[in-house]
Formats: sequence, C-alpha cells, structure tokens
Amino acid sequence: MRLNFKRRLKGASLLTILAVVLAGCTAQSSIGWLPTERGLTNQVDRVIDLWVVSWIVLLVVGVITWLLLIWATVVYRRRKGQTGLPTQLRYNMPIEVFYTIVPLILVLVLFGFTARDQIAIEQPLEDPDVSIEVYGKRWAWDFNYLNENVYSAGIQAQELPGGRIETESLPVLYLPVDQKVEITIESRDVIHSFWIIDFLYKKDMIPSRTNYWYFVPQKEGVYRGKCAELCGEYHSMMLFEVRVVSVDEYNMQMAALRANGNVGRLGPELNTLQNLPGTTPLSEGE
Repeated sequence: MRLNFKRRLKGASLLTILAVVLAGCTAQSSIGWLPTERGLTNQVDRVIDLWVVSWIVLLVVGVITWLLLIWATVVYRRRKGQTGLPTQLRYNMPIEVFYTIVPLILVLVLFGFTARDQIAIEQPLEDPDVSIEVYGKRWAWDFNYLNENVYSAGIQAQELPGGRIETESLPVLYLPVDQKVEITIESRDVIHSFWIIDFLYKKDMIPSRTNYWYFVPQKEGVYRGKCAELCGEYHSMMLFEVRVVSVDEYNMQMAALRANGNVGRLGPELNTLQNLPGTTPLSEGE
C-alpha cells in the first residue's frame, strides 16, 4: 500500500513538472503573462527577465514546499488502531538552520538583482533627443514638448453608453522611435502616478516635486497609459494613449500642434495647489 502511494506521489510530481515545462513553451508565459512584448523600449526586456526569473524561482520553492507538506501529512498521519501522540521532537538544529538560511539567501539575491535593474533603469540618458514635461491633473494630462515649444492639453476620458470609453478624445503622448526620451513628471494637484502599461514602468507624480524617466522607445505602435495612484472620484477615467511614431511623423505632429496655436508651455501657473512648500517665494524677514 505504501509502495503504491509513493509511486502515485512520484507520478504526480512528474506531471506537475511536465505541466510547468509545457506552460513555459507558450509565448505569453515566456514573458510571465505581463501585458507587453519584448523590445518595446530599451528597458522592457530587463523588467521581463527579472520578473520571469523571480516567479520561476518562487514557483519551484512553492512546489517543493507543497510536496513536502503533502508528504508529511500523508506519511505521518494517524493510522487505524494507533493511539496517543507520536514521539515529540523539541527541535532539529540542521533543519532549522536550513529553513532560516535558504530563504534569507533567496531574499538577498532577489533584492540584489532588483536593485541592479532599478539603478540601470533610473540612470539618466546623456543628451536626450526629446524632452517632454508631463503634468498630471484631476483627471487628465498635459504634455509639454519642450524642444519644440508646443503643448497638448488633455481632457478626462469620456464614457459612452454601456461603459465604453471614447478613445478619440483621449490625451495622446507622441514619442519618436529610437530616440532618447527624457520625461519630466509633475502634478498639478494631488498625488498621481504616470504609468505606460506596456512599458512596464511607472513614476509617482507628487505635488511640488519633480521626477524623471529616461528611456528609448524601440517599436512603433499605440500603447496604453493611465494613472496608477488612487487620486479621487474619476481616477479610473484618467487615461491616455502613447503613440510611438517615426521621426518624420513626430515632426508632423509637432507642426500640427503649432498650427493649431498650441505654442508655449502649460507650466506650474496652472497648478491647483499654489501654496505648497517650495512653490512660493519667501518675503523679507522669513
């Protein structure tokens, strides 16, 4: 009976391993089921690799732990005719050292790789080709294209009957493909979070504080963006689109903004909160 149980346990383990391997062969699982694809920016592959390696390691640890729990539960269960308590052990020093040291090593290794990738992603790019200033506001976005001295003022997403969104009126951020981009991130009122979903990165927008994001978009296309910080009643409607286009198309879009009279910069003078620390000059004697 016990031999048959061991055989069934081995068979279940092999099936589990086979299922994991086969799942790893699918295109979506190869990127950890993330909402993106490889090569969209110079940073996306780095984030994907960190995520995939992390969940594979943790899945292996989880499967081993589950199998040990099931094995101990079944093998050392109370059998028919047994009474009383089994032999009690107060401690087992080798096992306790093992399950203390191994998780600590795993956490330190994962922390090290995460810190390495975060430092690389946050590294500023020298001489960016495009500088764009993004203002988050309840509940839309303003984009200032600083090199071209033009702007685009966004409005809140418009809801259609049935809960659908009017995509034609969403704010649009244009980016030239294969160009170094510097995004300056600001807030006009409360804390928001600038998130381009497909690019697998987001940055908080904090009143009276400036954040930056540097990257190179590498594939033309239309991508999704939203606020990732609960900011009020219409937080879910704070959406935008990112369109990565050729350099020629980018220049055409900048020319169109200029022709429409969108010349200049929508700066901090439009901020709702004007009395935050660092936003007002000190009078004499203060």
